[in-house]
Amino acid sequence: MVALMSSSSLIPRTAPFGDRERDSLNIALAAATPIQRAWLAGFLAGLDASAGPAVAAPAAQAKAAQPLTIVYASESGNCERLASDVAKLARKQGFKPKVVDFADLDLATLPKAGRLVAIAATWGEGEPPARAVCAYNALMGDEAPRLDGVPFGVLALGDTSYVEFCAIGKALDARFEALGGKRAYDRADLDLDFETGAADWIKGALKALAPEPGADNVVAVDFGRGAADDSDGTPNLGPVEAEVIEHVNLNSSRSDKETIHLALSFEDGAPPYEPGDSLEIFPENDPALVEDILKAAGLSGDDALRRALLAERDITTLSAATVERFVKATGHAEAARLIESGEVRAWIEGRQLVDLLETYAAPLTAEHLTSVTRPLPPRAYSIASSRKEVGDEVHLAIAAVRYETHGKARSGVASVHVADRIRDGARLKVRVKPNRHFRLPSDPATDIIMVGPGTGVAPFRAFVQERRAAEATGRSWLFFGDRHFTHDFLYQLEWQEALEDRSLTRIDVAFSRDQPEKIYVQNRIDENAAELVAWLDGGAHLYVCGDAKQMAKDVRAAVVRAFVSAKGLSEADAEAHVAGLERAHRYQQDVY
Repeated sequence: MVALMSSSSLIPRTAPFGDRERDSLNIALAAATPIQRAWLAGFLAGLDASAGPAVAAPAAQAKAAQPLTIVYASESGNCERLASDVAKLARKQGFKPKVVDFADLDLATLPKAGRLVAIAATWGEGEPPARAVCAYNALMGDEAPRLDGVPFGVLALGDTSYVEFCAIGKALDARFEALGGKRAYDRADLDLDFETGAADWIKGALKALAPEPGADNVVAVDFGRGAADDSDGTPNLGPVEAEVIEHVNLNSSRSDKETIHLALSFEDGAPPYEPGDSLEIFPENDPALVEDILKAAGLSGDDALRRALLAERDITTLSAATVERFVKATGHAEAARLIESGEVRAWIEGRQLVDLLETYAAPLTAEHLTSVTRPLPPRAYSIASSRKEVGDEVHLAIAAVRYETHGKARSGVASVHVADRIRDGARLKVRVKPNRHFRLPSDPATDIIMVGPGTGVAPFRAFVQERRAAEATGRSWLFFGDRHFTHDFLYQLEWQEALEDRSLTRIDVAFSRDQPEKIYVQNRIDENAAELVAWLDGGAHLYVCGDAKQMAKDVRAAVVRAFVSAKGLSEADAEAHVAGLERAHRYQQDVY
């Protein structure tokens, strides 16, 4: 016992206590949390003050709580939520945390960060989230400040179905080190099922970043903070069950597309949501694909596994990590050579799990197949309604994804589940996914410009409904595009009604296949550059929703060109102007 106490002694031998008293205090304080110690310090100080000045003992001045800067680069909101989780736990452990969106990051502050945690998502093919692009590029540039001696840790989120898995987190980790930072905790690269891994990483990182043992620190307690201040300001909503009350194909029967308008009702009222939020659908896999996988695995008689593959496991994604897990489970020599040769990434392109099982046949158990797959994630869709107009309903616009690769018909998990296997009266498990970075202006007199081709128009239907109900006086301008005017003009009658009642001021459309030369929404922006710039100079907010891979980039480039042509700016100055709109949250994107 004596040896134990001497190795973890908190009370020095020079303290005015006997050995037994010192041991008792060491036992009590060793088990106390930072908050308990802070409370005890305050209590004793108050006790001495109330007793008057008769007793005065010298005391070392407590050091300030350790500053911790938590920066996040988020597209869907997961990194933002995890940053909030880090801040909550850090505050309890004696840190003074500050959470910063990459979109609002001033790089000059990083050398003074004290300690640094970065949580970053990778978007598309190895790109940063849209709001993080400017700060990320600046950090990677020659003018980035040195971070000499700054302890840091990086948590990376990604999707193993993409080749550049967690590329942004990896790049940040390397960049912080190159700038002189000191890696305090190893980076974690997490897939879609990140919850448990992220919680473990946060605990480990905060422990590694904690002040040296014996440092005199106080817990940062802000008695003015409310309980809600520990969150990112969005409600924590769990899954609920909804009933399908309307299931309509918005495209004509002659269209080569299928877009389902889905209206959902809720027994206990719709969960709270705002225009700009998304709704996650918890889908089921294609039963025919489940049977093909069971057959390829030699497990067709396992009903429990069949149920799990139908509703719980991701059976479409095929990544290099999937192949590695397959080799580990089966020891398949040919599949192992595929990895060793470096050809695995090229082979998996356009293929799914069933192709792996059929090509590299091997005896599998249910446990093997479960270990090879990952949990089936929900799919998020922009909400296409305002509660002020539709009451306790949620409306969605979902495009069915169908394609063919390697001689097999493929389909989107959730979109085709909705299109083919869901009808009126069916029930779905859903969850609201708030998006506080895609919101209407607080002032209804502010003008808005909306760019939403295809199902990207969904949130703008909600915007128009909301502003109609609020009797907003600001103007609204919609750019919409699709393939054919006759067959693919989603919500055409509603837009015409909105123009008549002035809840929509203007609409410009681009139907790419109605003429020999394809026309897209960015072409309409080019044609109306002067007026678009005039709206923006007058304070308008611009919103873009839809494809991140190409459309969103093309639209942004068109807006930059608009400032060049309308105001005679250089391309660099026009780019800086658009970046300023983004920093002011007047250029917002919801892309996928």
